Amino acid sequence: MKKALGAVAVAAAAALALSACSSGSGQASTTGDAKGEVSYWLWDANQLPAYQQCADDFHKANPNVTVKITQTGWNDYWTNLTNGFVAGNGPDVFTDHLSKYGDFVKNNQLLALDDAVKGDNIDLNQYNKGLADLWVGKDSKRYGLPKDWDTISLFYNKDMIAKAGLSADQMGSLAWNPQNGGSFEKAIAHLTVDKNGKRGDEPGFDKNNVAVYGLGLNGSGSASGQTEWSWLTGTTGWTHTDKNPWGSHYNYDDQKFQDTVAWFHGLIDKGYTPKLETTVGASMADTFAAGKAAINANGSWMIGQYFGYKGINVGLAPTPTGPDGKRSSMYNGLADSINAATKNPAAATKWVEYLASPACQDVVASKAVVFPAISEAADMAAAAFKAKGVDVSSFTQQVKDGTTFLFPITENAAKVDGIMKPAMDAVYSGKSPASSLSDANSQVNALFQ
Repeated sequence: MKKALGAVAVAAAAALALSACSSGSGQASTTGDAKGEVSYWLWDANQLPAYQQCADDFHKANPNVTVKITQTGWNDYWTNLTNGFVAGNGPDVFTDHLSKYGDFVKNNQLLALDDAVKGDNIDLNQYNKGLADLWVGKDSKRYGLPKDWDTISLFYNKDMIAKAGLSADQMGSLAWNPQNGGSFEKAIAHLTVDKNGKRGDEPGFDKNNVAVYGLGLNGSGSASGQTEWSWLTGTTGWTHTDKNPWGSHYNYDDQKFQDTVAWFHGLIDKGYTPKLETTVGASMADTFAAGKAAINANGSWMIGQYFGYKGINVGLAPTPTGPDGKRSSMYNGLADSINAATKNPAAATKWVEYLASPACQDVVASKAVVFPAISEAADMAAAAFKAKGVDVSSFTQQVKDGTTFLFPITENAAKVDGIMKPAMDAVYSGKSPASSLSDANSQVNALFQ
């Protein structure tokens, strides 16, 4: 343990020294003399084939530039990236996340793209409304070009729904509130079945011996709750921060938030949702595929995985309406960014611009994996999903209806998560009441003082 802490301290000191000796984020290079190799990192294995095709097509159009792609899983990805920044062997270009880039900018680890965007006439209006603006930092400089977007929906087992006597129309018109859970909780309870065949809303239900949970659990949600609870809190009028992006005050002490978290813990306590400790190291999607959960709330980037499971008849429904009478979904948009330490800024910039162009995003759309950032490409993706027999309107409708809200973008995101994860875990595991989140909130807000 001491060795591990020592290694962390050394890495932190190195990162601080790296940022301290930097004179600020530089600008990406012009692309006219681009040549050589560009290293590109991403975390989603499902998207790797599409981006490999983009890399091959890019090389054909630019024979002097070769792109080498490295894909690693989410957790290892960010550890490797952080270590790469410190050691000076990180990628030239990487898939970036809204929860991460604020700290990267703060540490002068990204190249700004403003000069390249202007010089190469990149049309920022081609992307879905608001996506390009997400990647403008507190210093008013641009640090990424949009690649895709995502929202949240309910994946459900059609056979289980039918056996329970519920229809697709009912699944599409669920309502929720933090007092009694509304028709959403009633559906979850009815879909929960213990090992004796008793449903969660029937006398004699054994909550300690559950065979099928009505709603799967993806953890406590830590600071953002993207797939875990944000689609519920968003219907109460609650917001993560005082403003977004670049807020400096979090609201985990708000009663609306704590009531929602308390309601969710109630599902666990009633046996309708798995206990938190059983989800550690497990995949909620794989548990769903094993027939152990009837409903999963998850993101659009997971469509391919859910519909790829053999023997599982999957349906999609929008998230339930809440106290405000509307649905809600976090709206997240990824981008590609350039490492400030790249030794090949011209080729790196050219690759980022290609990733953000119709030439690549149309390829991504054709694979029916995610929704590209370019509006026309997103429509192509919806059509590609439909051709595979998947109706993705539950994801796209929230964008069209304006019932989305942005992923919280602030500095100190890693530290905020470091405080909120154990605090949220304690509530979900029943060790602390939801009111304990007020103390965690005070710790979080102290980071911005």
